[in-house]
Amino acid sequence: MKKNEIKTVLPGSIGEEIGLEPGDVILKINNTEIRDVLDYRYLMSDEEILLTVLTRQGEEVEVEIEKDIYEDLGVEFESGLIDTAKSCANRCVFCFIDQLPKGMRETLYFKDDDTRLSFFQGNYVTLTNVPEKEIDRFIAMRVSPINISVHTTNPSLRVEMLKNKNAGNIMERMKKLSDNGILLNAQIVLCPGINDGKELERTLSDLLSLGHIRSVSIVPIGKTKFRDGLCSIPSVTKEKAEEVIKTVEEWQKKALEKAGTRLFYASDEFYLKAEREIPDAIEYEHFPQIENGVGLIASMKEEFYNALNEDYTLEKERHVSIATGVSAYNFIKSIAKEAEKRYNRLKVDVYEIKNNFFGEEITVAGLLCGRDITEQLHGKDMGEVLLVSKSMLRDATDVLLDDITISDMEKELGVKIKAIENDGYEFLEALLKD
Repeated sequence: MKKNEIKTVLPGSIGEEIGLEPGDVILKINNTEIRDVLDYRYLMSDEEILLTVLTRQGEEVEVEIEKDIYEDLGVEFESGLIDTAKSCANRCVFCFIDQLPKGMRETLYFKDDDTRLSFFQGNYVTLTNVPEKEIDRFIAMRVSPINISVHTTNPSLRVEMLKNKNAGNIMERMKKLSDNGILLNAQIVLCPGINDGKELERTLSDLLSLGHIRSVSIVPIGKTKFRDGLCSIPSVTKEKAEEVIKTVEEWQKKALEKAGTRLFYASDEFYLKAEREIPDAIEYEHFPQIENGVGLIASMKEEFYNALNEDYTLEKERHVSIATGVSAYNFIKSIAKEAEKRYNRLKVDVYEIKNNFFGEEITVAGLLCGRDITEQLHGKDMGEVLLVSKSMLRDATDVLLDDITISDMEKELGVKIKAIENDGYEFLEALLKD
């Protein structure tokens, strides 16, 4: 099957109207060959299109189309990228995939480092496998924003951290993108003793110098118990978490003075590790990196208390249980108690699930496995329903990381299980309603 072969033609679409069918191949748009999804989206933005198609019968035809600007053909390709995803050539000292045990499903071991996925899906990329002509293409096509795994701007240290000789030119590449108006989000995985302290300050200073940097998250290294053969990196202690928060807060002040934005954000894990209060939601400035666990608790807390002020009713007694990770346990328990106070017929049990599968240093709910949940909740009275976070599930499935499904867990525990978003409104509604 060719990469730009049509898999599906959507009903009522332009593609259906002009007679496109599954198996047809789009060769060119306006006499330009289609290399990938970026070419397709960019060329399809015109109002007048000349489409060159190789039909499934082997005939090459041209079709002229007039449409609204940015209107799509309404076709789906076998690959969303209309190409194969670019894999990562780095051997990062903190890589989570390198810390997975053997025997898990094959897709978990694929490391993507594809800038196109950064634009379309929000993935973070290192730019180490992107040739200069691709940087120029991103600029020409206005591919923005791009999310970049920076970790350090010290060239020699970045080469060492990523184990890639091409990793040292990150600031030159980011500056070129920024100078040409491409918005950037950056991520720093904090490894104690490696890119913290003065190195972290250097990185934050360099990033602040960029004109089109939108947000920078600092997240702690995630260490599983499967680090055999990998370099030794200290864990993030309470003292280290305090140090990182202090550094981030100092640079937030500098960013506010220079750019009118806090720019730098420590992930929730640092505040929880330091036993510090999570900042108020307003301090996260519309949560630019909430998917990285930055401001997730603040957002959910604000939503929950807003929902609590709405006119929900509970007409009968209800018993609900929640399974969550170690890091979020105290927060989830606190808002569950608030719900019980507001609705005296409601009983909520919150269970803290330790991550025996990956090791107890992994404390976030999104990395919990079905086996740990079922083993630790076996024999418990969980009431009418057990709530879990959708972050535990593979996209658009009910499958957890260890291939155990929600259905498997329901059979094992004898209770209905509902996966919900990390959303305060949905959380309260799930507590009150079937």
